Amino acid sequence: MLRFQMPNSTAFDGLRLIASGDLATVALAARQAIDAGAAGPVLVFDDGTGRQIDVDFRGTPEEMLARLPWAPEAEPAPAPRGPGRPKLGVVAREVTLLPRHWDWLAAQPGGASAVLRRLVEEARRAGGDRDRVREAGEALDRFMLAMAGNLPDYEEATRAFWRGERGRFTALTDAWPDDVREHVRRLASRAWDDASVSA
Repeated sequence: MLRFQMPNSTAFDGLRLIASGDLATVALAARQAIDAGAAGPVLVFDDGTGRQIDVDFRGTPEEMLARLPWAPEAEPAPAPRGPGRPKLGVVAREVTLLPRHWDWLAAQPGGASAVLRRLVEEARRAGGDRDRVREAGEALDRFMLAMAGNLPDYEEATRAFWRGERGRFTALTDAWPDDVREHVRRLASRAWDDASVSA
């Protein structure tokens, strides 16, 4: 059984869009573009983070896919259960607290580890929308810097995005190459939509 999820990604040949979709599909499309003589540079981006994904295009398509950072790995067979508590995949690390914090934790039901896990989960749920908005904005920033950093009005467009000035952002990006402009606007819309949902 395989368990993995490839990120949504987008590949460009210079300023021309090659493909968008799951990483395996995009990597194969980028490989075909390279084989057909793409002018380059051929860059692949993670749409969720805006970061470039390092794809090693050498070898056969199967070898290339096996080297992807999110290549599928076989799920290990479950170990037979014995007596005691089930493994939770817990990682032990050091936590440094003041004595009054340790005293409070010791008085809570379930012990310090259980309380800390609950507190972390509650904080993650409470800050989830805010984190998603921030991550979407940072993804746009990274992509824009890599692909539009030398284009006219780049800095003004960045400021307009962070101010939520949709009309100005659209006007400032109008002269950009079609594929870059449309991808930037798609990322910006996603960030703005997330912000309006979390408001």
